[in-house]
Amino acid sequence: MTGCHGFCERGPLLVINPQKLFYQKVQVEDVPEVLSETIEKGNVIDRLLYVNPVTGEKIVHEDEVPFYKLQERIIFGKNGSIDPTSIEDYIAIGGYKALVKALFNMSPEEIIESVKRSGLRGRGGGGFPTGLKWESCRKAPGEPRYVICNADEGDPGAYMDRSLLEGNPHSVLEGMLIGAYAIGSNQGHVFVRKEYPLAVQNLRIALQQAEEYGLLGEGILGTGFDFSVRINRGGGAFVCGESSALMASLEGQPGEPRPKHIHTVISGLHDKPTNLNNVETWANVPVIIDKGDQWYAQLGTEGSKGTKIFSLVGKVNNTGLVEVPMGITLREIVYDIGGGIPGGKKFKAVQTGGPSGGCIPESLLDIPVDFDRLTEVGSMMGSGGMIVMDEGNCMVDVAKYFINFLRDESCGKCTSCREGTQRMYEILNDITEGKGKRGDVELLEELGWVVAEASLCALGGTAPNPVLSTIQYFRDEYEAHIEEKQCPAGVCKALIQYTIDSELCTACGRCRKACPSDAISGAKKVPHKIDQEKCVKCGMCVESCKFDAVKVQ
Repeated sequence: MTGCHGFCERGPLLVINPQKLFYQKVQVEDVPEVLSETIEKGNVIDRLLYVNPVTGEKIVHEDEVPFYKLQERIIFGKNGSIDPTSIEDYIAIGGYKALVKALFNMSPEEIIESVKRSGLRGRGGGGFPTGLKWESCRKAPGEPRYVICNADEGDPGAYMDRSLLEGNPHSVLEGMLIGAYAIGSNQGHVFVRKEYPLAVQNLRIALQQAEEYGLLGEGILGTGFDFSVRINRGGGAFVCGESSALMASLEGQPGEPRPKHIHTVISGLHDKPTNLNNVETWANVPVIIDKGDQWYAQLGTEGSKGTKIFSLVGKVNNTGLVEVPMGITLREIVYDIGGGIPGGKKFKAVQTGGPSGGCIPESLLDIPVDFDRLTEVGSMMGSGGMIVMDEGNCMVDVAKYFINFLRDESCGKCTSCREGTQRMYEILNDITEGKGKRGDVELLEELGWVVAEASLCALGGTAPNPVLSTIQYFRDEYEAHIEEKQCPAGVCKALIQYTIDSELCTACGRCRKACPSDAISGAKKVPHKIDQEKCVKCGMCVESCKFDAVKVQ
């Protein structure tokens, strides 16, 4: 057993080394045949091979699968090589070599300079230069200093941090150890969401094993460096992804942000200097120290170095976790790695950066993916969520969904965020229910500006992004909802009507049987009809019809 390999759409996965034979959707009953045919005789089992949905070609080896071809898996790829509960496995692939190098061959200042030269920026959303943050924390007056790993991954559809902690917890721990030594910290915390029990379990095993090997605790590897780590489980508050709210929660207080006139690197946990990075950021540190900052800086773009792990989900053929070099285009991710849109449907938008990110249209698919470029087009990198949408998605409904999530997750401390997101939701809800009126779009834009500018933390500061970006790129859909009382995508129930085309209807009766409200009538050889007063607009008639006779208007 290993950690997640990333290609979740095709799991359970089996890779047979050293040939790198790749089997997908393997079941327990397939194991005897794999042993007898592949392991003993060297034969390939055709039915377990991955079939390229575009070419129809059967692919034998893991590195030939299009999903993996364009990836640069320097962080996530190790998941497939080790048992996450075995420190021996991690050491066998070079684990803790970077820690030894840092402790015995580098001073804390040299480590910080190396991280600065690498260009590593925080992978948790803000994208702040990691080395500068470490330097500020080391120079801040006061003891003790704290190191925190943020594993409170709350974005819908995102599970990068979870998979790293589950599949390779020692890489995160090694990064924290190096960071703690550089900063001058002896106490670390991993703040992990309560919904990740396997991540917590594997991390606990890793902590115990590291202590037994002298890699954690007092006098690490015979030096004078002491470091211990405590696991803290979050209660599921999205706002605790914000640094000061997370630290308040660690202190036993309500998870609410506080003003950052003084940054947390100077006055954070218990008002002491505190360095907070997320799971993926910490996992990058051993790679930088081991391979060198110059090697690392060669990956990516001028302002965004290294790789980034994305959770590629939604209306795309190949869903899963992808690690790509910074600067790759959205089109390459969606079409070359993701395999395009299912069912031959048309791409509409991709939302990056989680619920606070923006929706990017097809006209911008060729932009490079990096911190600065995504911000320029009204979105953000975030922690790495990437949701693909097709022509069947209504962008007004999408904006309503995300603003609804954010208003629920607002801690309520700021009037602008608490009331502003609520009012934005009400306006969007009215628009989707056919109650929209002229001036609503302009009011949403004004509210979005107020919420972003007047909120205390990044939740409120970025909450309007999904609304403002959909208005910017899909304003015609808003106008159709308001002016014409129509939903072009056929999603908003109040604005659609199901009818049956009598010329296409074969009177097979499938839609009538599927209808939960008895709204469809018709006899054999007589085209069916829908009673609009009885119709609950569930869409079952559309799904059940094999002749495309049911139309959405």
